[in-house]
Amino acid sequence: MSGPQTAETRKAMERLLDLPPLAVAEELRRLGNARAWWVRRGARLQASHDSLLEITDFLEEGADGARGHEAIFLAVGPESGGLFGAFLHATSRGQAQGGLRRWPYPDLTTFLQDGLRLSWAMSRKNALAGLWWGGGKGLIAGPEDPGDATRRILYREYGDFVSSLGGCYVTAEDAGTRPDDIAAVFERTRFVTCIPSGYGGAGNPAPATALGVVCGMEAAFEAQGLESLAGRRIAMQGLGNVGTEMVDLLLARGVGSVVASEISATRCGELAERWRSAPVEVRLSRPEDTDLLLEPCDVLVPNALGGVIGPEIIPRLQTRMICGAANNPLVREDRDGAALAERGITYVPDFVVNRMGIVAVANEQYGRLENDPAIARHLDPEWEDGIPAVTRRLLELARDAGIPPVEAANRLAENRWNEPHPIFPGRSQAIIQALTS
Repeated sequence: MSGPQTAETRKAMERLLDLPPLAVAEELRRLGNARAWWVRRGARLQASHDSLLEITDFLEEGADGARGHEAIFLAVGPESGGLFGAFLHATSRGQAQGGLRRWPYPDLTTFLQDGLRLSWAMSRKNALAGLWWGGGKGLIAGPEDPGDATRRILYREYGDFVSSLGGCYVTAEDAGTRPDDIAAVFERTRFVTCIPSGYGGAGNPAPATALGVVCGMEAAFEAQGLESLAGRRIAMQGLGNVGTEMVDLLLARGVGSVVASEISATRCGELAERWRSAPVEVRLSRPEDTDLLLEPCDVLVPNALGGVIGPEIIPRLQTRMICGAANNPLVREDRDGAALAERGITYVPDFVVNRMGIVAVANEQYGRLENDPAIARHLDPEWEDGIPAVTRRLLELARDAGIPPVEAANRLAENRWNEPHPIFPGRSQAIIQALTS
């Protein structure tokens, strides 16, 4: 740990929160902090270096989503210069697990906020799914358009970073990361899932994720006494791998129409041709465009990035239900969940229904099995930890307690994420302490 802060280092840290992540990486190197960590000791986070106390204060007091995280690790790629993060929310149930997102974050504040919120969501998701994983998330901030060689260096270096954490965090595929990227990570660490099938892994989890979200929609309709999705109008923001799979599933269920947005003109044309004879409208949209969210519909599906539904959008919504496919669609859960409830809009939390990505790879290390019953049971209406049962339970709790559905889901999850792992209780916490002692 470095000595007391000088005026220069304090000023540098204040600046860091506003700097782009690659500039932060350069500054951390200059300050001798190419690797840094924060670990919870009692009620507060302790930093690896005194010069990072400004960031510590932000994590404790200014960050939305810093709800009792056990540890946060940062590192600078030695050759790429990229900024790497591993965020560990809760590890009582097992190793922190969550996908690896590569995104052009505008500043360090946004980078930290995303990692904190996403790792917290993974704790809730894994707990409600009955998986023996903790909640974690990995982030890469690197060049926006790296060539193939630079891209491979980034992901191999991230693999080295994961290996250095001793297994308390296990990474996976997420936004901005492709199967060949995961293969590069796998070259340098065994603490990774979503490994391509050619390497013996489970591969792309998008089809399973899409099926789980649609299953959650159906359960929410049933819980409200509505017959089915047949004839309903669905509005979907984002047509990535999960969104495309969802449209096909919804069409198979006889929905009346789907309107969806896509930011790539080429992909927009391809998908419009794919569904040429179906009741699907594909709209070309700018990344910052929110018009699709205001579309009159029975179910609104945020399926791009998070933080899109907040005070500016909620009063103008024209839907009866929001079913979150993307992680963290609400800008601020407590405030925005309550505002949706006041408007009579049912919100089905993302971390309840989009679990199938992690479910599909949760047992990857134990081998692959076609038509795996351990995966299929999550869609079984009768299984107590399945998506339908959990969706019904949280909506019943919300109704009976007079609270927003997201608060009901949080109560159910918090009761479970502190349950100790049945075979290795406390092991990940011991690894974290060893890494930060």
